[in-house]
Amino acid sequence: MVKAGVTRMLESGLLRGLRVGAILNPTSVDPELRHLADLLHQAPGVTLAALFGPEHGVRGDVQYLEEIGASVDPRTGVPEHSLYGKDFASLTPRDEHLRGLDALVFDVQDVGSRYYTYLATMGLAMRAAARHKLRFVVLDRPNPIGGAAVEGGVVHRGFESFVGLWPVAARHGLTAGECARLLNAPAEQGGSGIGCDLQVIAMEGWRREMLHGETGLPWVMPSPNMPTVDTALVYPGMCLLEGTNLSEGRGTTRPFELWGAPWLDGARLAGALTAENLPGVRFRPCAFTPTWDKHRGARCQGVQVHVTDARALQPVRLGAACIVHARAQDPARFRWRTEKYEFVEHLPAIDLLTGSAAFRTGVEAGRSTAELCAAWDLERDEFVKRRAPFLLY
Repeated sequence: MVKAGVTRMLESGLLRGLRVGAILNPTSVDPELRHLADLLHQAPGVTLAALFGPEHGVRGDVQYLEEIGASVDPRTGVPEHSLYGKDFASLTPRDEHLRGLDALVFDVQDVGSRYYTYLATMGLAMRAAARHKLRFVVLDRPNPIGGAAVEGGVVHRGFESFVGLWPVAARHGLTAGECARLLNAPAEQGGSGIGCDLQVIAMEGWRREMLHGETGLPWVMPSPNMPTVDTALVYPGMCLLEGTNLSEGRGTTRPFELWGAPWLDGARLAGALTAENLPGVRFRPCAFTPTWDKHRGARCQGVQVHVTDARALQPVRLGAACIVHARAQDPARFRWRTEKYEFVEHLPAIDLLTGSAAFRTGVEAGRSTAELCAAWDLERDEFVKRRAPFLLY
């Protein structure tokens, strides 16, 4: 069984004598499912002075893109500060909430995709810790979709947002601790130059090829629309549908595995996707009616994604193919999302997700899935080289 950073921290008494703030959510549990807020509150010699909740909140009861307010944690009585409010400034811990602290502790389960906002929250908190000369402690956890495969392009200058603040590949293959090391290192060493007093509490027993089910650790939903490890497997590609008017299955029991729109032909779509010969996945025509979000209450036709080989699956390629074939079926009804997305109004959401305008313009020009994904390969290969010095496992 893998021993996560939270267990190693508790065994070592690392935080004894410190006044700490904790960045955490429902995944911040030990193998007995005890929450870190409760564990730190009870830990001898540790003063838990503040809790910081990323998107979805400390206890995970807020939906995506919803503002979170300040409150008090009912179990511990410790003040809760939001790291997801009404503007970009709200994503960083405020100076007054950091005064008097000795350390910030980060313990949140990531899902292996750049668009998932928790590692962006971590990086912004690291910047704040550097300004205040606080120790920043990362309690490392597994990448649930493995740390070997890397896919997709990186974020280009001018396309930074909360779903991509640094030039990291869409499927990055990093743990939170490894990502923190990369962001913290000087630019001349391939990092992003944050330069805080960083300490990563590494795991024991984790190997890069491991999937979450092989770790022996419990799966706790990292967010309301990430119910299972299967969701995490497809998310690095299927999240791209957020940048379109296609339903990515929010408002169903299988978000990111079910997708479609009212005007699509599910059988034709499944046939076109099957003809792509994508590894590790099969497609079933289906219909569903979202209970909220896009196309709420409307019957959508589309497909369900069935993963047959998790290690062979290439989720970014999968997501690109879904967009290509949905648009090809009805270009007049397909559109890119133009509404404000993750605090950015002047760029299409798909450009923020993919890191540049290249994917969107390539789809509009009729390029194939293979051509679109090949354009990311050089960026991915360069990122793989750049991340190498920061790997812990």
